[in-house]
Amino acid sequence: MGRTVEILTGKAELCRSIMGALPDWFSEPEVIEASAEAVEELPVFGYIEADVVTALIALKPHLPDAVEIALLATRPEYHGRGAGRHLVDAAERFAHESGARLLTVKTLAPRGRDEPQFEATRRFYDRTGFVRAEVFAKLWHEDHPCLFMVKPLAGNQPSETAL
Repeated sequence: MGRTVEILTGKAELCRSIMGALPDWFSEPEVIEASAEAVEELPVFGYIEADVVTALIALKPHLPDAVEIALLATRPEYHGRGAGRHLVDAAERFAHESGARLLTVKTLAPRGRDEPQFEATRRFYDRTGFVRAEVFAKLWHEDHPCLFMVKPLAGNQPSETAL
């Protein structure tokens, strides 16, 4: 059994290490480097098993109402062992404590190709309570349609209802 911890130092190196081990998901070096630079400024949590950070999640607050999962990645040898679920739980706690009402994520939308790794990613988010909200065909690149998913957080409701 592992544990979730906040990562305060070495975020970029950790990001490069984990993303670099996942070429089926992250094959473009410039995407890995941009992600590594971005996580330095974001809250990052890691899942640790036997003194190894097996997975990481980087969060981008869009306060007051939303927190985005900017990156979630698990070392391939640890896939299917629960690290991702634990990190989504940590993201929900962080969002809830921040007063946010929504947790969001962007991932690759289906694009008519045999890409089981991306279908597995979408199913993971489905299982963890995210709703497929919208596809942005050209947000990232015309060959990389973006699926925007959202998860309402229980207990964080507006204090007044607009009429």
